[in-house]
Amino acid sequence: MSQDTDVKPDEQRFSLITERALDNLRSLIGVKITETVEPWCYEVTRDNVRHYAHGIGDDNPLWCDPAYAEASPHQTLLAPPSFLFALNRIYSGYVGGLPGVHAMWSGASTKWHRYLRRGDVIHTEAYLKDLVEHETEFAGRAIQQIYHVDFFVGDECVAEADSWCFRTERDTARERGKYSAARDREPRYGYQEIADVAQAYRDENPRGAVPLYIDEVAVGDPLPVMVKGPMTVTGFIAFAQGWGGLYIRANRLAHNQLEKHPNLGIPDRFGIPDVPERVHWDDDLARLVGTPRAYDYGPERASWLTHHITDWIGDHGFLVEHSSQIRRHNPTGDIVSIAGLVTAVDAEAGLVTVEQTARQQDGELSAKGSAVVRLPIRPAP
Repeated sequence: MSQDTDVKPDEQRFSLITERALDNLRSLIGVKITETVEPWCYEVTRDNVRHYAHGIGDDNPLWCDPAYAEASPHQTLLAPPSFLFALNRIYSGYVGGLPGVHAMWSGASTKWHRYLRRGDVIHTEAYLKDLVEHETEFAGRAIQQIYHVDFFVGDECVAEADSWCFRTERDTARERGKYSAARDREPRYGYQEIADVAQAYRDENPRGAVPLYIDEVAVGDPLPVMVKGPMTVTGFIAFAQGWGGLYIRANRLAHNQLEKHPNLGIPDRFGIPDVPERVHWDDDLARLVGTPRAYDYGPERASWLTHHITDWIGDHGFLVEHSSQIRRHNPTGDIVSIAGLVTAVDAEAGLVTVEQTARQQDGELSAKGSAVVRLPIRPAP
């Protein structure tokens, strides 16, 4: 994205949020977006789904093993609910307007009308829904840019969602120094800490084919804790392989992208213009935007929250709605633990509400989630 050209690389200064750019953006509210970036996936295929599921650390055979899925009640391979991120880049954080102003994907509110099944061919419709101004601790003034996206198979709407990014000024965030001092301490783990994480992974026990009936669930029940991490650039790349990223291109395609969007490129330490998405693997750029190190993707974290839910409900459950709120960055080295609590049960409708919290190794809140799931009602004897 754009920067001043008369400063040295180590004194980079980026664009500010201007009223003119905001006015231009406001004029687009409610207008259907007709020119969009090609999605990473158009279809629900065996390979697309497996690559995506593995990118979030999910080996559920309902998504990854065709023989298992065909023997299940669904009789076909399904996609995890968060596979929507691979089907539309606007839902995933591709935002227009405010050139040179940093974008951080910060949450979504999504509703699914049915499972995504192998063979589904998806098309989408989207529009800018709203702009909301906030005053934040991280970067001062921030603009919440909210989009609405509908997902279709033929004429059938299979899912609908609002998702949003916060647009922040890179220089302001860096100069405020929210991530300096205590927040900039790099975690160091000894043998026992790594062994504890390994044991937490061993203890995870996805429900799978055993039904979770509505009469087995009560308000106040905790969900099993799910661990993600420690955060590594390798893990971030695994997610990018599954969902495609926003701007990841190579060679001629990278050149064509920068030629079409000349404000997109930010010179790296070699002077080569490269995309702002590299904050997820480039510590130098991450620090320039006000964070201590490379950090995870927002959609990645939202997908972990829905993974937590699908592991709990098993093959017979259905995720109806999910809302996520991303509260801070997860830099490399962090470990996230996701907990959940049943807060409401409608036994007649078979609906359960779950509230989730994701906390880092120091106890700081990383994300929040809220889910509504449909569970089977036990057959009468």
